[in-house]
Amino acid sequence: YFSVQSDSVDGGIRYRGLTQDVQVLPVDYEIEYICRGNRVIVGPKVRKCLPNGTWTDLSQRSRCLWTSLENGRVSPWPLGPPVEGTVLHYSCLPGFILMGRNSTQCNKMGKWDTPKPVCHCDIVNKKLYIGALFPMSGGWPGGQACLPAAQMALKLVNKRTDILPDYELELIHYDSMCDPGEATKLLYDLLYTEPIKIVLMPGCSSVSTLVAEAARMWNLIVLSYGSSSPALSNRQRFPTFFRTHPSATLHNPTRVQLFQKWKWTKIATIQQTTEVFTSTLDDLEERVKEAGIEISVRQSFLTDPAVAVKNLKRQDARIIVGLFYETEARKVFCEVYKEKLYGKKYVWFLIGWYADNWFKIKDPSINCTVEQMTEAVEGHVTTEIVMLNPETVRGASNLTSQEFLAQLMSKLGGKNPEETGGFQEAPLAYDAVWALALALNKTVGPLKAKGHRLEDFNYNNRDITAEIYRAMNTSSFEGVSGHVVFDAQGSRMAWTLIEQLQGGSYKKIGYYDSTKGNLSWYGNDKWIGSGPPADQTVVIEEFRYLSQKLFVSVSVFAGLGILLGIICLTFNIYNSNVRYIQNSQPYLNNMTAVGCMMALAAVFPLGIDGLHVHRRQFPVVCQFRLWLLGLGFSLAYGSMFTKIWWVHTVFTKKDEKKDKRKHLEPWKLYATVGVLLGIDILSLMIWQIVDPLHITVEKFTREAPKGDLDVLIQPLLEHCSSEKMNTWLAAILSSAGVVYGYKGLLLLLGIFLAYETKSISTEKINDHRAVGMAIYNVAVLCMITAPVTMILSSQQDASFAFASLAIVFSVYITLVVLFVPKMRRLITRGEWQSDAQETMKTGSSTNNNDEEKSRQLERENKELQKIIQEKEERVSELRNQLSERQALRSRRRASTVTSQNHSPPPLAIPQSDPRSLAPPPGYPAPTCDPHPVPPSFANSSSLYQPDSKISRNNCHTSRLQLLYK
Repeated sequence: YFSVQSDSVDGGIRYRGLTQDVQVLPVDYEIEYICRGNRVIVGPKVRKCLPNGTWTDLSQRSRCLWTSLENGRVSPWPLGPPVEGTVLHYSCLPGFILMGRNSTQCNKMGKWDTPKPVCHCDIVNKKLYIGALFPMSGGWPGGQACLPAAQMALKLVNKRTDILPDYELELIHYDSMCDPGEATKLLYDLLYTEPIKIVLMPGCSSVSTLVAEAARMWNLIVLSYGSSSPALSNRQRFPTFFRTHPSATLHNPTRVQLFQKWKWTKIATIQQTTEVFTSTLDDLEERVKEAGIEISVRQSFLTDPAVAVKNLKRQDARIIVGLFYETEARKVFCEVYKEKLYGKKYVWFLIGWYADNWFKIKDPSINCTVEQMTEAVEGHVTTEIVMLNPETVRGASNLTSQEFLAQLMSKLGGKNPEETGGFQEAPLAYDAVWALALALNKTVGPLKAKGHRLEDFNYNNRDITAEIYRAMNTSSFEGVSGHVVFDAQGSRMAWTLIEQLQGGSYKKIGYYDSTKGNLSWYGNDKWIGSGPPADQTVVIEEFRYLSQKLFVSVSVFAGLGILLGIICLTFNIYNSNVRYIQNSQPYLNNMTAVGCMMALAAVFPLGIDGLHVHRRQFPVVCQFRLWLLGLGFSLAYGSMFTKIWWVHTVFTKKDEKKDKRKHLEPWKLYATVGVLLGIDILSLMIWQIVDPLHITVEKFTREAPKGDLDVLIQPLLEHCSSEKMNTWLAAILSSAGVVYGYKGLLLLLGIFLAYETKSISTEKINDHRAVGMAIYNVAVLCMITAPVTMILSSQQDASFAFASLAIVFSVYITLVVLFVPKMRRLITRGEWQSDAQETMKTGSSTNNNDEEKSRQLERENKELQKIIQEKEERVSELRNQLSERQALRSRRRASTVTSQNHSPPPLAIPQSDPRSLAPPPGYPAPTCDPHPVPPSFANSSSLYQPDSKISRNNCHTSRLQLLYK
């Protein structure tokens, strides 16, 4: 295969092999044979036109063969002209080193399968070799632009006297075709063929994965210019890997920055199920978690995104990050349009490397029109890695980004950039060479201090590799692609371009520099609504407070009840010397009145909530209402319970030795109330110390207000609560002092005692029936209100109404039943006047005499009851005898007169018969009782009729009638 150059352009020469079609040429016209590539001419290199119309040396054939090697030897096998299968073996002369493969073979196309090697002078300590794999073809032919860019950088680096002055970088490259299988073969050649390579530079992600994983076995640094897979950021798997091409996860810091800028804390994601998007999403999940942002919904799909989009709609996703290829993006947004998952409430984040008109391209796999797609994608935000510095800055190479592009276009020979593979990534390859040169230059000094040199590197020298790694890891310079710096995983940190689709076209709205965390914002972002939408339905927290009308109304009743309690207390204290009041144990009644007023006072803090006090002060209100209600219950109910307990103890228990029963002194009654009150105070103090009350907030189902569909109301309600005794507190607050434990037992026992003593009448406690009625009402109200209030605890108005009204009604009933009858009696009968006068005349001695008389009458009543019982037994015995005698007399009809004189009286004796008043035979006639019987005693004994009055010196006939009936 030949190419011919002539020194004249006259005429035309066309060559096919060695056959020439020659037109008329001038004498002495010369042609020169030049072999393509690195081949050598065998035979004449120049032919000259002779006067006879022939060419010189026609007997010798010219061929392009690698039969010679400068500064070396070539040994063909087999001998003879090269044919298919011919193998050439190369070797260098002494003092030279072979650069390249030491053999080559002729293939079917008439080409050698490897380039011709070169014999260089053996000065390897001055040259550093870079083994590179540039994909000139295949899935991503990025080497078409990246290789020229790398060669440009090498040329400039080797010219610089301040960078590696004693060294020269040389690039040994092969075409990997972006194929891992081909790359494996080429990697073997690079590693096992002289010279030693100090760094490897692969291109594609798949090839870089292979090279980077194997490189650590040879202690080699790997620097990639065109790998974006997030999997390569695994430092454990790829410990010596660096790349100037940013990882696909570099979008994530920008996204997180935008989330924080627009104050979003909740996002959703939808991804296509591929390795690159899955690893990118995993990285995003870690970053948003560190930033305090929640991924509430995570959806994925393989080919059909319909179900995933519906799930996003159902779970109220607002801020959605989409990770999928361009064709799948059209499918996704067709479903987005159908589900109405766009508009002022939604924001989509997409990848920025789609075509600008990707949503307008007709796609047979979707059934949405261009207009529908345009409507659905409006307002979405894209992030795209910046691979060319947008600023006019001269970096390490002393070139601006625009000057670099101009030189690259010149080197490409005017090729169309859109048709040149890797043109967009060319700045990354250019900066990769500069990053390597600067890192190697940085290692010269430290290595010299350790007694090493770069030219001493071999595949077993870990010290030099560690120094190069350290230098690469700390690289930081301005390149044509922007600021070059590597993160902890060896990935490039670069700027990110942020764009938004406005009116059907993309507008730049900012840049983000992830290395410095600097967001350059243009402020031209545009939204369908008034601003960036909320990341979720806006939830407005709204506390539920007690109805003020209800609180005021109940407070008025409570205030009137306290006034009534004051009136009752004043009345009882003022008339404490009146005998009728004294017989009702006025001190206990005073305790009842005070307890009722304290219980009513608890209604006020019971209705106080967050509307009246600050939240920090609310626990104090809880404690205040607890103590008021607890102590008020102990005083009011305890005093009534003590009365009814004493009446039951004295008058209902059967005891054979009733004569020996001692009367209960008043101090014992007060002591009983004190014990109940002390138990309550002790339990409240223990509660206060062990498990104090605190505020808790109850949340209810969210409510949607009318008008705004993007707002929900979150109702909240404040409660007083404790960790261990909240049921006790609930009972106290809801049932006016009912607590689980001894207070509940007191209520039940009080009902029982009131029922047992309902028919007893005693002068010592003349109002015990009223006390029993009050206990009935309090117990019933508590038992009804307590469970109802617990059930309605979430309804503040109903709960307060039941609890407070139960307290109010209980207190009103207690005060009215206990004190109003006393007031009525003293007013209508005027008893306080006579008793007061008698008290003033007789003084305290009168009270003592009355007390003694009452006791004496009780003793006499007991004696008479015994006599009556004995007489009744005697009468029964006599009647039995009379019945026997009558039966005997009926059998003896012919009896004597003597037997007639002993005939028995009739069985039934009318009460009107005077003989009924006569004593039976053998019994003495009754005598008059020297002591009068008080009226009150007549009501409690069967010896006297209710309205009978017996004077001191007279006997009443009804008494005889009862004794001898």
